[in-house]
This record gives sequence, C-alpha cells and structure tokens, in this order.
Amino acid sequence: MWQEKDNQLYREFTFTDFKQAFAFMEAVAQEAERRQHHPKWENVWNIVRIWLTTHDAGNKVTEKDTSFAKAIDRIYKATQKAPEKIAVPVGAYKHVKLFSDGGSRGNPGPSASGYVLLDESDTVILKSGVYLGITTNNQAEYQSLKFGLEEARKLGAQEVEVYMDSLLVINQMKGIFKVKNRDLWPIHETIKELAKSFKNITFSHVPRELNKLADAEVNETLDAEAGR
Repeated sequence: MWQEKDNQLYREFTFTDFKQAFAFMEAVAQEAERRQHHPKWENVWNIVRIWLTTHDAGNKVTEKDTSFAKAIDRIYKATQKAPEKIAVPVGAYKHVKLFSDGGSRGNPGPSASGYVLLDESDTVILKSGVYLGITTNNQAEYQSLKFGLEEARKLGAQEVEVYMDSLLVINQMKGIFKVKNRDLWPIHETIKELAKSFKNITFSHVPRELNKLADAEVNETLDAEAGR
C-alpha cells in the first residue's frame, strides 16, 4: 500500500525477476509521459521503489499524485497477470547515454553489474543493478555493458554513447586492445553483434568519480544480496 511521508507518496513493488520488474517500469514510464508527471524511483533486481510528489505545488502530495498512484497500482496488477503484454515505449528515446559498471568482491567472488540510461538532457531514463553470482570483475564489467545496450535497444534508441571506467573494456570494444582472456571472447562477440543494432555507438572511458550512478547500482545490489 502507498504511504504518505515527508510530503511524498511511497510504495515498494516486488516482482518475480528483473524482467518482470523492468516491464512494469516501462509501462509506468509510458504513463508518466502521458500525464507529464514523473516519479522518483529506483530498481534493484526484482524490487522497484517509487516516490510521488508534485514539484510545481511546492513538493507536496496533490491529486496528481493520488491519481497516478492508482494508475500505477493498475499497471502492477496487469504486470503480475501478463507481463509480456505490457506496452513498451519503443522509439521514445532516439539518442541515449549509457553509464555501466561491474564489480566483484573477491575477483572471482560475488559480483554484480549496474547500468544507467540517460536522455540527451542527462535525465535518468532507467537504472538497475543485476546480481551475477560468483564471477570476475571483468565479466561483471562486460555484463553491465551488455545489459545496458539490450535495454537501449528495447527503448528503440538509434544512437548510444557508452561511458565506463573500465579502460580494458572500452579499449577492447574500440579495437585498441586485443581480448586475450578467452573467457571474455563470447561476451565480447555478443556485444559486438549487439552494437550493430544501433546506427551509431561510441565508447568513452571516464574516471570512476564520473561513473557514480552505475557504481552505486553495483554496490546496492551486492549489499542487498549479502543481506539476504
């Protein structure tokens, strides 16, 4: 149920898996665009948390929020029954920025990938973290890129700017470094094929401090898994 606290409506939604959670988020995003009323939210694997408030009313809960909350509840029920039928806002974003990151506590050890998609005005479209189980840091980095590009393709993006703090992955995707680790060959080839889905894609290295959003998704996912 929705709770009102600190001039916001809040509710946490739990799903079977990430795919179902993302279908829900896509449908909510489409409804938000239709209403021109956008939520604050976060996603960690199968959990989506949403906060609603009306900014132009001084960050207070208004009828806009209560009405949107009811619509979100209807979407949630529909997602539970038939997630594959939830509408996807394909083509809503032609040009996106992807920040992705991966981390392994142990290398190899418990690992997670995180990614954030932003529009041209640097507004977050979606962000997520995915727990990978036991693997290496480089695998987690590559998986984060794969997950992010897959979601960009689902959005109908035609141009993607990729930003990562892994110099290895960036230079391997640009063809500057060879992929010497055979364990990375399959995912590297998968991503090369995936990149062909876009009219234009660029790969840029950024320092870790400029990749904080994706890094936060990684650590939140690992912390959540460790706390289970």
